Amino acid sequence: MRTLITGGAGFLGSHLCDRLLAEGHEVVCVDNFITGRPANIAHLRGNPKFKVIVHNASEPLFIDGLVDNVMHFASPASPVDYVKSSIQTLKVGSLGTWVALGLAKAHCARFLLASTSEVYGDPEIHPQTEDYWGHVNPVGERSMYDEAKRFAEAMTMAYHREHGVNTGIVRIFNTYGPRMRLDDGRVLPNFVGQALRGEPLTVYGEGQQTRSFCYVTDLVDGIFKLLMSGHHMPVNIGNPAEITIRQFADEILRLTGSKSKIEFRPMPPDDPKQRKPDITKARTLLGWEPKVDREEGLKKTLEYFKAKV
Repeated sequence: MRTLITGGAGFLGSHLCDRLLAEGHEVVCVDNFITGRPANIAHLRGNPKFKVIVHNASEPLFIDGLVDNVMHFASPASPVDYVKSSIQTLKVGSLGTWVALGLAKAHCARFLLASTSEVYGDPEIHPQTEDYWGHVNPVGERSMYDEAKRFAEAMTMAYHREHGVNTGIVRIFNTYGPRMRLDDGRVLPNFVGQALRGEPLTVYGEGQQTRSFCYVTDLVDGIFKLLMSGHHMPVNIGNPAEITIRQFADEILRLTGSKSKIEFRPMPPDDPKQRKPDITKARTLLGWEPKVDREEGLKKTLEYFKAKV
């Protein structure tokens, strides 16, 4: 198979490139390196089955030869990045999705959209199931990401229904592992970087908001199984092991051996109070569930970050 992945030099995208190559695919990585990094794919540069195209995924793209799969993973994905690049985030969720769907249609390829748990907003049901429509502020400070992904899902389903494109949608929950950026603004690299530098860990509110963290290899396994499944409707992929942010801060301090204190700050606008995937669908349709427990995954991630501080 030949698979094209936009955002292939990003944290998730680069791990997907690894998995696709391991499965025997030829991989075309499309990235303009706004948030992706050349270092994430440096180890693949000599592989004859791997090709890099430096390109803005929101601009028209033409690919010669057969393409079996198109995976649209290009987008800033952390609050720091999508607030800083809000218009680019909206463009890659709208125009970028349209370009990628057009490629899939032209090549009669399977299309997989990287969506997000952010489509559920600050959820009113818990855990979140795929049939929940969400509770999202369309003009809030996170709206450029939330609404870009919601629009991308709508466009994906329109191409499936109107043009018969073989589409799929993965709703990705909090993920962690090697190749995350320490400065990307998400809670795990924030805590780890602060702990390793001996700085206070910044906890927003009282730290009672919850998150569910999935190790990257587990997530990639679920995404690959969804790509191969032919299923069309959204599927949650994430780890349902839920923890409060305050508990998570204590866990990071214990694992790093840091003497850092915890510093409480006001809650940012529209920050979700709960986040936990219902993965019944992934278990039933894909035979998938996470295998790496949080402590094991955190130890692997800490080894990576120690070399970056």
